[in-house]
Formats: sequence, C-alpha cells, structure tokens
Amino acid sequence: MSGAVPYDPHQPRSNVSKVMEEMDNAMGNMRDNLNKVTERGEALDDVDQRANVLANNASTFRKSANTVRKRMWMKNLKMKLCLALVIIILLIVIIVPIAIHFS
Repeated sequence: MSGAVPYDPHQPRSNVSKVMEEMDNAMGNMRDNLNKVTERGEALDDVDQRANVLANNASTFRKSANTVRKRMWMKNLKMKLCLALVIIILLIVIIVPIAIHFS
C-alpha cells in the first residue's frame, strides 16, 4: 500500500463526487442507448409493417395473375377452336363441290 492515499475524513466528497460523476455518465450512456434501442424498435416495427403490406400485396397479385392467366388461356383456346372450325368449313366448301363434280 505504498501508493495508497491515506483516509482523510475532511475530503470524502472528492471520491464520492468522482463516483457520482461516473454514475451520471453511466446513466447518460444508458439513456442514450435506451433512446437508440427505442428508435431501432420503432424502425423495426415500421419495417415489419411494410413487410406485412408487401406480403399481402404479393398474395393479391398472385391471385389476380392466376385469374388473368386462366382467362387468357380460355381466350386462346376459343380462338384456336374458331380457327379450326373456319379451316374445316373452308375445306368442306372446297372439297365437297369438287367431289360432287367428279362423281
């Protein structure tokens, strides 16, 4: 204990004031960290809400895309059937008179 300062009952404030100052600094740091955590929590809540909105929009888009795909498939099928019917009618119009003429 060669470097120890002897106890002086008339100066207890110096050690106490240092400890109090360190406690105030620590409390200030804790408040700053709490504010940062709170802000981060609010930002995370905002990101979570945006993610939920995007998920809902993606689900709606997927459903409407499937509906449009099915409608387009049906239109395409109808168009192919109409085209096949027109070709069959044209072939009948061309082949039947020729068959009647040569028979």
